[in-house]
Amino acid sequence: MIRTRFPRGAAAAVLLLLAALLSAAAPALALPQTELLVETASSQFRFEVEIADDPSERAQGLMFRETLADNAGMLFLYPEPQKVEFWMKNTPLSLDIVFVRQDGTIARIAENTTPFSEDTIPSGEAIIAVLEVKGGLMRELGIAVGDRLRQPQYFGN
Repeated sequence: MIRTRFPRGAAAAVLLLLAALLSAAAPALALPQTELLVETASSQFRFEVEIADDPSERAQGLMFRETLADNAGMLFLYPEPQKVEFWMKNTPLSLDIVFVRQDGTIARIAENTTPFSEDTIPSGEAIIAVLEVKGGLMRELGIAVGDRLRQPQYFGN
């Protein structure tokens, strides 16, 4: 029988690499979902959104997702208003990233983000939530800065 010796720590490194590869290929986390209403001056739009409200869920976000329905998205919730930055690392879809104030009004929309980009996308001001939807959808629906997200559980409106 031939025995191969690995340098000290090599086996642990191989196991960590294998775990990382398996987690990257794993299906998305099963996150809670809720209905979210976005109101403009003349219309209302309903979205079914996954809720990412803890650090690990927010870190994962929509990474590795290859499809997203027009009425779907992810709502990132923060425990208190704060400035945040997003990026598109490991995200093959173009997204609209909607930064939301504590009262539910839209503070900023980063439209049609670049897939896989590591450039940061800042909120520009303290926000309580971020909505990610399919790229170009906000413009298509006529949703703009100042419009409002309605979901009493999260925005008190």
